[in-house]
Amino acid sequence: MVKSFQGVRIAESDTRASQPILVEDHMTTHLITFHPNDTIDYVIQLLTQKKISGAPVLDDQQNLVGIISEVDCLKEIIRGKYNNTPRMAGRVSEHMTKEVITMEPEVTIFDAAHQFLELKIRRFPVVKNGKLLGQISLSDIIRAMPRLKSATW
Repeated sequence: MVKSFQGVRIAESDTRASQPILVEDHMTTHLITFHPNDTIDYVIQLLTQKKISGAPVLDDQQNLVGIISEVDCLKEIIRGKYNNTPRMAGRVSEHMTKEVITMEPEVTIFDAAHQFLELKIRRFPVVKNGKLLGQISLSDIIRAMPRLKSATW
């Protein structure tokens, strides 16, 4: 007869439920934002200083009205070179992307990753009931993956 001396075993709880895999758990919430009337000079200065590649554009009522990126700023740089004007006095409203694709905070990061691949863009503003809550970037998704346990896949 073999006796077991392991004692009572406690069943492991399912950790998947406590494992955050939603966009809202991995998005950036302290955002640099711009106003449509900001100059491209100012945008370039801040993007360079903060080492970011783009940011949401909010109107006076804090509504999301666009996204401005390094690529958008490049348009003004090219225009300045063409017109031989060293200052980039163009406004954000002239160069921003106005038709912004957003994401809701309840989307899983796996669905978000699929959207990044499908649409080939680098960031999604996260919006709920018309209000900007944060932003999820491709980098945020990549940083989230190592923290997830294999059980959540």
